Amino acid sequence: MSTVGILAYGSLIEDPGKEIKPLIIEWVNDIETPFPVEFARSSKSRGGAPTLIPIEGGNLVKAVILVLEQSVSVSDAKDFIWRRETRNEDTKKKYDPPLNPGPNHIIVEELSSLGGIDNILYTKIGSNIKLLTPDHLADLAICSARGHAGEKMKDGINYLLSVKRQKIVTPLSDEYEKSILKKTGTSSLEEAFTCICNGYA
Repeated sequence: MSTVGILAYGSLIEDPGKEIKPLIIEWVNDIETPFPVEFARSSKSRGGAPTLIPIEGGNLVKAVILVLEQSVSVSDAKDFIWRRETRNEDTKKKYDPPLNPGPNHIIVEELSSLGGIDNILYTKIGSNIKLLTPDHLADLAICSARGHAGEKMKDGINYLLSVKRQKIVTPLSDEYEKSILKKTGTSSLEEAFTCICNGYA
């Protein structure tokens, strides 16, 4: 049976989900995405926070391959990653690729080989942020931190912190961070999040 890996380049690295995490047998580091990515998707499950998606005009960024147990088939892995991305992990729903995918459909794509792994899966979804500027991204992140997403630490500021820990850099990421700090009058993302939670920003 061929080995299946999941290409992770965002929150999936630190939070692969409760279905995928126990199946990981190896982490292949020092990988780069074969496509450019940018903070171009406002995520409903993160309170509208900007998240990374494949998009022209972004950067090829650092990534990790999550290698799964050999007993996991490509079909099962597609179900796992789709359920994780669509917040359906508590169900047995199956990934059913749409015939005519729209901008809000999460599509599971395949790569034939990367980092010595036979089958690589990753998710793709359309951009829904029309004003792709650092200031607008900062507004979305701050707004998400003020709501329920912030209470669960699933907001844009914590997402950006996670991305920074993975040393992922996009064309907008540095100015995006600077805009958050300027708008909140703080000197770090951690301080910005604390101030927002306490109602100071």
